[in-house]
Amino acid sequence: MITIDGLNKRQRAIADILWSMGSRAECNRFIASLQPAWRRDAETVIEMMIVAVCDECQDVAEAQHYLKPYRLTGL
Repeated sequence: MITIDGLNKRQRAIADILWSMGSRAECNRFIASLQPAWRRDAETVIEMMIVAVCDECQDVAEAQHYLKPYRLTGL
């Protein structure tokens, strides 16, 4: 179970919504629909989620699996 400490009430609400979504595209559409202040919180929460998941990984292959959607392409 992934836990992220230190979130405020709004960030916890955003995190709950993001966890319930089925794809990165769905998350991106949700974030794009938010007002600027909420959008900044959502982007922060996403980054914290990524770090939390990576912290839970036990091996490189597992980490690569989770990070694959976030790799930069064309470099």
